[in-house]
Amino acid sequence: MGNRSGVLELAVLGLLHEAPMHGYELRKRVNAQFGWGRVLSFGSLYPCLKAMLRNGLITADPGTPGTGRRPKIVYTITADGKDHFAHAMHDAGPSAWEDDTFGVRFSFFGRTDPATRLRILEGRRARMEERLANFRAAMTRTAERVDAYTLELQRHGLESAEREVRWLNELIDGERRQQRPPDLHQPPN
Repeated sequence: MGNRSGVLELAVLGLLHEAPMHGYELRKRVNAQFGWGRVLSFGSLYPCLKAMLRNGLITADPGTPGTGRRPKIVYTITADGKDHFAHAMHDAGPSAWEDDTFGVRFSFFGRTDPATRLRILEGRRARMEERLANFRAAMTRTAERVDAYTLELQRHGLESAEREVRWLNELIDGERRQQRPPDLHQPPN
């Protein structure tokens, strides 16, 4: 799931889980929800949709024609598509916490079981802590050799990683609190 087309497939299946959509609407929703406005084009979306059709993950039905327009094709997720999506969302391996994949998976966490969510969050935190260590080491090694702008860019990367680690810690704490069984043995007053 780590490649770009796999991430796009996951995004499309997740959106079609909500409701059937035509291609333009899908592109608009993917761009808005995942911030791919400059990256996702119809040249990327339609080949992905065609592959998903071939694999039986979605169906395509011609919609009703508008005035002077040809009908828009409406895409719907199939039972196999729902199974594929559920299986992909249950995967908590390293590809689940990579930069390209994490945001898409996180946006569909409501359809992910708590134990899988926790594993993904912990994996992402470990990845970001590793990145923090690399930023700190690079800044220490290069502080005297780079110009002020490069140093600012490194500092920005460091601060962004620190902010994400804090956010992940809060999410992990929240997940753990939700998973903890209630304390039935309250001390008497």
